[in-house]
Amino acid sequence: MSLKSSNKVDTNRYQLEVAVDAAIFEKALDQAYHKENKKIAIPGFRKGKAPRAFVEKYYGEQVFYEDAINAVYPDALDAAINEAKLEMIEDKIDFDLVSAGKEGVVFKATVTTKPEVEIDEYKGLTAAKNPVKVTDEDIDAEIKKVQERNSRMVTVEDRAAQNGDITVIDFDGSVDGVAFDGGKAENYSLTLGAGQFIPGFEEQVVGHKTGDEFDVNVKFPEDYHSKDLAGKDAVFKIKLHEIKMKELPEVDDDFVKDVSDFDTLDKYREDIKAKLTEAEEKKVKDDVENQLINKLVENLKAEIPQAMYENKINEDIREFGYRLQSQGLNLDTYLQYTGMDKDSIRKQFQPQAERAVKVRLALEKIAQLEDIHPTEEEIEAEFEKLAKGYEIDAEKVKTFIPKEELAKDISVEKAINLVRDSAVVTEKEDTSETAKTAE
Repeated sequence: MSLKSSNKVDTNRYQLEVAVDAAIFEKALDQAYHKENKKIAIPGFRKGKAPRAFVEKYYGEQVFYEDAINAVYPDALDAAINEAKLEMIEDKIDFDLVSAGKEGVVFKATVTTKPEVEIDEYKGLTAAKNPVKVTDEDIDAEIKKVQERNSRMVTVEDRAAQNGDITVIDFDGSVDGVAFDGGKAENYSLTLGAGQFIPGFEEQVVGHKTGDEFDVNVKFPEDYHSKDLAGKDAVFKIKLHEIKMKELPEVDDDFVKDVSDFDTLDKYREDIKAKLTEAEEKKVKDDVENQLINKLVENLKAEIPQAMYENKINEDIREFGYRLQSQGLNLDTYLQYTGMDKDSIRKQFQPQAERAVKVRLALEKIAQLEDIHPTEEEIEAEFEKLAKGYEIDAEKVKTFIPKEELAKDISVEKAINLVRDSAVVTEKEDTSETAKTAE
């Protein structure tokens, strides 16, 4: 196989003329004959027993050409692309057969390639980071979450219902005296103040006591999902069976021993502060990196083929579908639940996909400009890391992740490290109320 010519015919489109020599084409013809011969009947021969020469004489010399060309085409095109030093992307391929015969095959293929990329600045980029601070209020909020998780429900007997309570009610709704679907239930648990029901409903339950029977008067919103009820006045007859509230455990040393590995409240608070600080530092670091990446995208110059965006959207939707499957859902069911279709979910994924494509192109260009390449040790270490994550042998990982692709990923990671390490990062002024008070 050989590359006869490579010509740019449009932005990111190259036409390659490729020759497949006679020996390779002859081998492909023979394989096509053996594959198809069992289906072929020739007068004077048992089915599948006619020699190739007789089959070609009977049906025509080109009887196996199509199958043979289809067999040699992929490898021939790949070899030509490598010889032309092009990076092809998944997109439409325009194929044109120039000639096929005893001398071999010549074809033309027009493919889409990665764009030519320029990036003006990537070293010394500026970013501003937020100060890392964890307040007593932040620690209290975390402890409150643990209290909530360890709370218990108790029945309230001595007061009226209030926001935050869970009430057990019967309700029977009607519009103009006529009951409607979904307007009736018994022993329904309603959390007051959670906004579960029509606006105004929960507020009218507040203030009533166990055993009360009363009416709730509401108006369905104009944009209510049921057109028959939208904008209509409704009356719900209510019977309040029970009021329950969360009882939070007292925060003391005994509570700390129950919910952690610590013996005292002071030690527990110190641990929470350390963890919150670590999380805040990561958040600040991620924010700085995001600022730098945004500037790389701004500095990128490239005419990017639409196919690159579409391929990335496809990839992201596939990964999203895999995550749904791990939760017992599939993509079609998710779309039904959310009222979306395939076009709308593609639009939802489009901005992040376009940004990811631009970031990748920028970082690949930086790796090229800086001559960044991973060592064999780094590649092997990454294979081992992936194997550990997949919980399979590293040699197995190598069968489905090409070494060249992994090397590119490592180079890209090194490129972002270079951008980050060379950046000029200043700290934003702390304008919070806590800082002002401290001053």
